[in-house]
Amino acid sequence: MKGILPVWRRLVHFLAFGLGAGYLPKVPGTFGTLVGIPVYLLMQPLAAWLYAVFVLALFGVGVWICALTERDLGVHDHPGIVWDEIVGFLITMFLAPSGWVWIVLGFLMFRLFDIWKPWPIRQIERRIQGGLGNMLDDALAAVYAFVALQGVVWIVAKV
Repeated sequence: MKGILPVWRRLVHFLAFGLGAGYLPKVPGTFGTLVGIPVYLLMQPLAAWLYAVFVLALFGVGVWICALTERDLGVHDHPGIVWDEIVGFLITMFLAPSGWVWIVLGFLMFRLFDIWKPWPIRQIERRIQGGLGNMLDDALAAVYAFVALQGVVWIVAKV
């Protein structure tokens, strides 16, 4: 593996590493997801359609920056690349109610599904390489987390 120093020299690597959060030696995915919280708070007031457009754009940018960073570091799905966790958290939080309880619950649900990788996420992670593969497994984990979070929202609304 090539050195980590290029992460600090190129903006694309700095972004892929979640503004440096992915460089932390322990649980970089969790720290990357934490970076998603202030991004979510900035995006939360947007209309749902605009929020979705921004998330799709961030996903597309993520495919590109993850592919470049993987290539430059010479490592597929380097654990320090956490842009996918940031976007995954944003997907999870789509249409979530306001409040820290929902942010914490969305964070925990996304981390659960991202680590667990239920079917077909693990298979996709193994089969699709490059930036798309890097982004897609987290996006799918986020869809699971989104459905679970919306289920809790629905249950709470009924109570």
